[in-house]
Amino acid sequence: MDTNFNLYSDYYDLLYLDKNYREEVDYVFSNIPKKNEIKILELGCGSGGHAEFFAENGNIIYGIDLSEGMITKALEKKIDNFYPSIGNIVDFTLDKKFNVATSMFHVISYLNHNDDLLKCFKKVYNHLEMNGLFIFDYWYGPAVLSQRPETRIKNFESDNVKITRIANSELLVEKNIVNVNFNIQVMSKLRNEKQEFNELHSMRYYTIPEIELIAAQTGFELLKTEELVTKNAPSVDTWAVCSILKKIK
Repeated sequence: MDTNFNLYSDYYDLLYLDKNYREEVDYVFSNIPKKNEIKILELGCGSGGHAEFFAENGNIIYGIDLSEGMITKALEKKIDNFYPSIGNIVDFTLDKKFNVATSMFHVISYLNHNDDLLKCFKKVYNHLEMNGLFIFDYWYGPAVLSQRPETRIKNFESDNVKITRIANSELLVEKNIVNVNFNIQVMSKLRNEKQEFNELHSMRYYTIPEIELIAAQTGFELLKTEELVTKNAPSVDTWAVCSILKKIK
């Protein structure tokens, strides 16, 4: 996880220009009881794509991301009430309490090992107020095993660059992990130069009983798990699901 997005961060916003961040933020807010002030802890805040909408209406967001490049991009956006910093989601300490913690865009799936998952959930627990919510999405095991990862090619273009991203995936069934090998080719229109680099993203898929067990072990109650945004029941067609946990003790 520590090497992910090192070069990727330079082109991240362009690669996900079509991602509907507002829709996902609206979904998160639909699961939060109305409060005068919402204080959000965002794990894996990236370049601030979600935070831009979380921060509306005076909400306060503290973001943590392991990528220095991502945090630099987030700071450059100068989003009001958003305080991003470099940190590891399995080992961080903020002298603050939050009523909501969130982790979107499958950040939890980057936690490949049980020890890291436990550490992360315990850290979230320590930073939440009583009855605070932990809302996060991840790769859903039944869908991954049913659909199977496949090679995907996407092309992106701006005024300055053309980008081709090729994702080749390897399924490691014995570890509940998909290794996604990204090959990214960037052509500069201004200098007519090509840059190429590779990054490995190891993504763990989870089942609902796994999440329920880890929640119980770390002081949470699993309120529900559903398809992200639509709120439909998870199925083999649901690659991304979202779980909502509540701190209960």
